[in-house]
Amino acid sequence: MKPQDLLKARTLIVITVSIALMATTLLIWRWHVWRPGRMPAGKFPEQLVYVRSDDDIVDGGVMFIPPKQSAKSIAIVWIHGWGVNFYYPTYVMIGRALAERGYTCITANTRMHDIGFNIGETKTMRIRGGGYWGVPSEQVRDLAAWIDFAADRGFKQVVLVGHSAGWAAVRLYQSEKKDKRVVGLVLASGGVRPGAVKPDSEMLEQATRLVAEGHGDDLLRIPNRRFPSFISAATYLDEAGTPQEQNDFFGIHTPNPAVTRIRCPILAFFGTNGDVGSEADLELLKSSIHRQRGGPSRVDTVIIKRADHMYTGEEAQVAQIISQWADSLGSVQQ
Repeated sequence: MKPQDLLKARTLIVITVSIALMATTLLIWRWHVWRPGRMPAGKFPEQLVYVRSDDDIVDGGVMFIPPKQSAKSIAIVWIHGWGVNFYYPTYVMIGRALAERGYTCITANTRMHDIGFNIGETKTMRIRGGGYWGVPSEQVRDLAAWIDFAADRGFKQVVLVGHSAGWAAVRLYQSEKKDKRVVGLVLASGGVRPGAVKPDSEMLEQATRLVAEGHGDDLLRIPNRRFPSFISAATYLDEAGTPQEQNDFFGIHTPNPAVTRIRCPILAFFGTNGDVGSEADLELLKSSIHRQRGGPSRVDTVIIKRADHMYTGEEAQVAQIISQWADSLGSVQQ
């Protein structure tokens, strides 16, 4: 073999081995991160908690409690995204990391948790919730119950966090209720731009008819998806009826958007690894808010390095960002 051929062969071997090592390292990392049995135990007390909304829906959650000597006066209430729940692994790890930083954190379910679940029964029908069957606009009632719960535990102020689809719930709540106990809103990887797709006319007609006939739980198949996707008639009708000032919350195209009803500070962030938004979206969010005549007293944005949509492996970084931001709210006037 010629010297140059030998050198090429050795280089190829080194590259192949390096790639194999990198792949192995990634697999080991993902194994340790994702296996529930390998999650470390919390350092401080964790308590399962429950609330009952004013329309009699029971929601579960977990409260992460810091030591009394380091506990702060603001509670963090974390609302989940679509298809997940309060005990999703990264939510738990963020809650524990916030407790380490002195913040009581409540990761809380709403009636939209998971894909579907049985809420209860009446004499004539079963009531379902979840991503397929829940009515998103009614989450306002769940959030009110959780903030009342925090107040009953002695917290006069809360930071309300909405992750992914949960951001629509927290922004709807605060723009409607203007709850002075909410001293900060956090958009955690939520949607910035308004939905561009108009409701399908056939699905809308079918959903309207089914709800009118008392069959709101019947499922409709969503067309043009890469995998089978469904939504109940009641859920579809509620989402299709979202007012434009809520759909285009930050006023990218809409005058007098719902963000103008918010007075407390807003923090928004995305991860750099395959999240639903980018730094450009954060700049769009800020510029859209700043040109409104009214709105939040302050808007902050952050890009979380190495974080995916669920913040896998970067939970401590998320907790640090939220806790530092919450620390700064004492000097902000609503």
